[in-house]
Amino acid sequence: MELVQPETHDAGPRLIAPGAVHVAGWLTGEQQRWIVARFAEWTQGPVPLRAATLPGGHQMSVRTVCLGWHWQPYKYTREATDVNGRPVLDFPEWMVRLGRKAVAAAYASDGGENGSTALASAYTPDAALVNFYNDGAAMGMHQDKDERSDAPVVSLSIGESCVFRFGNTKTRTKPYTDVELRSGDLFVFGGPSRFAYHGIPKVLPGTAPADCGLTHGRINITMRVTGLS
Repeated sequence: MELVQPETHDAGPRLIAPGAVHVAGWLTGEQQRWIVARFAEWTQGPVPLRAATLPGGHQMSVRTVCLGWHWQPYKYTREATDVNGRPVLDFPEWMVRLGRKAVAAAYASDGGENGSTALASAYTPDAALVNFYNDGAAMGMHQDKDERSDAPVVSLSIGESCVFRFGNTKTRTKPYTDVELRSGDLFVFGGPSRFAYHGIPKVLPGTAPADCGLTHGRINITMRVTGLS
């Protein structure tokens, strides 16, 4: 399937599938650098950046640090029992505000009392998986279904571009759409696409812009509402 190229910064939200929206260039260079600095702090926190091991023994090529709740295949815990048993960092309040702005931006065209404004104001993410893709890292097709909530997932990209494969809710295979996500891009998926299979077949080396704060690799932040207490 043909790769969907990103649009310009002011192109606005672009519908990829019902409930799945791509907003190119949503984060400014300054915002990206600030988040990269926070990432450096998170990796020095109580739970280090680590590659999760799946139940079958396969170690993921992506390394992750978590906020709010610790994700391990396939559940959330308050303590990183699969790493060092320590509690994860709190979910930052500024990220809640950013998540609400992201949902509002993605669904801006919906409008109305039951549209983007109401959805964004109610959006309260309490967990983030912060993934770092180094050379050769990829992510297989999967669903984000360990949450008890069906609120949208907010995804932010910083650093090298990637091919983001966004599929359907029934199977890991076609039909899917390949979207190129660049540094600063926003992708939100909810509604009919909330449980769609998606993955990262490849990262494009050498594509990180000079002003993003990363010289190589890719940071991806996915905010979720767990529905847990």
